[in-house]
Amino acid sequence: MDASQLSTLPAFADLAEEEQARIVEAGDLIDVSPGASLTAEGEFGYSFFIVEEGTAEVTEHGEPICELGAGDFFGEIGLLVTGRRTASVTATSPMRVFAMFEQDFRRLCAEVPAFERRVREVMAKRLGWR
Repeated sequence: MDASQLSTLPAFADLAEEEQARIVEAGDLIDVSPGASLTAEGEFGYSFFIVEEGTAEVTEHGEPICELGAGDFFGEIGLLVTGRRTASVTATSPMRVFAMFEQDFRRLCAEVPAFERRVREVMAKRLGWR
């Protein structure tokens, strides 16, 4: 993923080019096969993901709650709030995801406040904290 690709994703489109470039430097692209588990509910959360291509199903207690696609991100609740995954995410098609480890995510949140703000805004909506 490069900064120009990140700028097409609604969650990050309004960030400055320099901020987008710093996000891109903090992680790596990973190809994911259909059926692969990206997170498992209850496990410790060590990474944050942005979906570049493909789709994934999110389940809680085995029940589907939503589908993720290009531009969506996940993993922030475990990193910022609970320490554990609150849901399972499973690829439903071939995917490319941008992944960053917890240390890089936390550094990025400290160095790019607009990134953390955007992640927390989406997280709050997901959790109904408004």
